[in-house]
Amino acid sequence: MLLSALILGLLGSFHCIGMCGPIAFMLPLNRKNKLKQFFQISSYHLGRLFTYSLIGLLFGLLGKGFYLFGFQQTISVIVGLLMIFIILLPKVFKRFHLTNFINKFFIKIKSNLGKELIKKENDTFFTIGFLNGFLPCGLVYMAVFGALTMGNALQGSLYMFLFGLGTIPLMTVVAYVGNFSNLFWRAKIQKIIPYIVVFIGVLFLLRGLGLGIPFISPESTVTLSHIKNTFVGCFR
Repeated sequence: MLLSALILGLLGSFHCIGMCGPIAFMLPLNRKNKLKQFFQISSYHLGRLFTYSLIGLLFGLLGKGFYLFGFQQTISVIVGLLMIFIILLPKVFKRFHLTNFINKFFIKIKSNLGKELIKKENDTFFTIGFLNGFLPCGLVYMAVFGALTMGNALQGSLYMFLFGLGTIPLMTVVAYVGNFSNLFWRAKIQKIIPYIVVFIGVLFLLRGLGLGIPFISPESTVTLSHIKNTFVGCFR
């Protein structure tokens, strides 16, 4: 399942250049010093990876709670279905609106991001990447769903890290040569992304069903006695 994060990041980066590409293109890079430029772009990516890993850590920790109480497979089924339905029924999910608190949070992030883009200090690029990682993005949400099913904080963090790692090659090209989001092959690969998301959703669904298929849908190892013992242990 960790491999699905890398695939989602690699193919999803063609979507990312439409959302985050302008940020990468506007990075205040030192165009005269290639070595310094390399470290600036690397710092930007490290900031994004740090944010993604932190988000994965939090949702992986939440997923661990589901695992301890025997809900991990149920969550895997729910996540798989959500991934599939979001692609097949996009109009239904567009009706859901973010709360005012979350909207204010994103507005604050964008405001701080704008301020950092005009700076050229040593920590500027890491900060831009860090803030960039918090911007709303459908593919990031998909990756968060995946992190939630990992069952522990470390794997949840690793899942999001691999997702971010997959976006690096194309985002680096954008930072170096500019926004090429209108190239014909980007449009072609964009069409593949929904199929990839549905495929990953099916994998999570099969994993949660526990059909006894090795590596794809292993049988559940969580028993009722394990759940009971875990629950009792929390109150000792």
